[in-house]
Parts: sequence; structure tokens; C-alpha cells
Amino acid sequence: MKEEEKIDCYRCRYFFVTWDKYFPMGCKAFGFKSRDLPSSVVYRSSGIRCQKFEEKKRH
Repeated sequence: MKEEEKIDCYRCRYFFVTWDKYFPMGCKAFGFKSRDLPSSVVYRSSGIRCQKFEEKKRH
């Protein structure tokens, strides 16, 4: 996937950091934890960009 097509999970409202040292990142929308950014896992497993991305609201 090209750099401009990558989704920045850190800016997504569904992204979270876990306490699990083996799976430190998670996605609430899809309900999983992983070692890699969730958007990368979604792309590798489905071949399409993450369709659940929603920008976090800034205060």
C-alpha cells in the first residue's frame, strides 16, 4: 500500500492502546488487538483499506 493510502490509526476514534505487551494496539470497531497498527492488519487480511476509520474529535 502506498504511503498516502495508509490510514493513521492514532487519529482514529476506534484505536486504543492495550496493556498487553504482545498485542499493544487494538481496534474497538473490529474488536481485536494486534502487534501492528490495526489498519495494516485489516489491509493484509482483506486487501482493502479500513472502512471503519473515523477521525477523533478534537477538543
